[in-house]
Amino acid sequence: MTTHSAGDKSSTTLELSTTSSDDSNTSLNSKELRNHDDGTLFFKKVGSALMYGMASFMITVVNKTVLTSYHFPSFLFLSLGQLSASIFVLGLGRRMKFVTYPPLKRNTFMKIFPLPLIFLGNMMFGLGGTKELSLPMFAALRRFSILMTMLLELKILGVRPSFTVQVSVYAMIAGALLAASDDLSFNMKGYTFVMITNALTASNGVYVKKKLDTSEIGKYGLMFYNSLFMFMPALFFTYFTGDLEKSLTFNQWQNPYFVIQFLMSCFMGFILQYSTMLCTQYNSALTTTIVGCLKNICVTYLGMFIGGDYIFSWLNCIGINISVFASLLYTYITFRRKQAPDKELLIPTTRGVAV
Repeated sequence: MTTHSAGDKSSTTLELSTTSSDDSNTSLNSKELRNHDDGTLFFKKVGSALMYGMASFMITVVNKTVLTSYHFPSFLFLSLGQLSASIFVLGLGRRMKFVTYPPLKRNTFMKIFPLPLIFLGNMMFGLGGTKELSLPMFAALRRFSILMTMLLELKILGVRPSFTVQVSVYAMIAGALLAASDDLSFNMKGYTFVMITNALTASNGVYVKKKLDTSEIGKYGLMFYNSLFMFMPALFFTYFTGDLEKSLTFNQWQNPYFVIQFLMSCFMGFILQYSTMLCTQYNSALTTTIVGCLKNICVTYLGMFIGGDYIFSWLNCIGINISVFASLLYTYITFRRKQAPDKELLIPTTRGVAV
C-alpha cells in the first residue's frame, strides 16, 4: 500500500492553487488585450468613415464650383488632373519612403483587374453627373448605389446584411425615388451619367474590399496603379473628344481663384481615393457607400445655393429628408458599439469566419 505524507498533500494543493491563479491572470490579460484591440478597431472604423465623408463632401462642392460656377468646359480634363495628382503624390511618397507598394510587374494589371476600368469610369461619369445635374438631385440619385452595393456584397463577398440594415437601405431608396419623381429640371444625360456611376461605385467598393483582402499590392499600390494604368486611356479619350484643346484654351486660367479650386479638385481626388480605400478596409463596401451618401445632408442644402441650377419643390424636399433619416438610422446601426459577452465571440458569420 502506498502512503502520502501531509507535506506531499500540502505541496500538491499549493501547486494547484498557483496554476489556477496563473490561468486566471492569463485569462484576465487576454480579455483586457481583446477589449483594447476592440476599442482601437472601433476608432479606426469611425475615423476612416469621418475622413471619407469629409473628403467626399469637399470634392463634391469643389467639383461643382469648377464645372458649373466657372463653366469649365470638360469634366474629362478634370479627371485627367485628378489622375495626375494621384500619380505624382504616391510616386513622390514612395521615393521619400513615406509609403510602400510593390514595383510594377508584368502581371500587376491582371492582379488588380477590373479595378482600373471601374475606377476611371467612376471618376469620369461622376464628374459628368456633377456637371449636368443640380447637387440636390445628384445626391438623391446617388442613393441608388447603396442598394447595388448591398446586392453585390451578397453575391461576391457572401455578406448578408441584417434585417435592420435592409430596412434602412430600402427607406433610402424610397426617399430617392420620391425626390426624383418631382424633378423640375430633368436632364436625361445627367441621369444616365449618375446611374452608370452608381453601378461603378458599387462595383468599386466590393472589388476594392476583395483585392485588399486577397492581394499583396495593398491600398497604396491599388491607388497608384489604378491611376497609372488609366492615365493614357484618359488622355487619349480627352484628346479624341476635343476636350483637351477646349480646356487648354479656357479663359479662366489667369484667374488665381479658379486655379486654386482646380488644383484643390485634383488633389482632393487623391485624398478621396485614399479615404475610400481606408474606409472600405476597416468597415465594409456598403458602409463606405452609405457614408458617402450621408454627407449629402450638407451637399443637398448647400447645393440649393451652389451652381444656381436647382429648382425647389416640396415633394423633392420630403423625399430627400426621408433618405437622410434612413442614412442616419443605418449609421447608428453600423457604428453602435456592441459589448458582446465572451460566449458570443466565436459565433460564425455568413462567410464562415469566427468573429
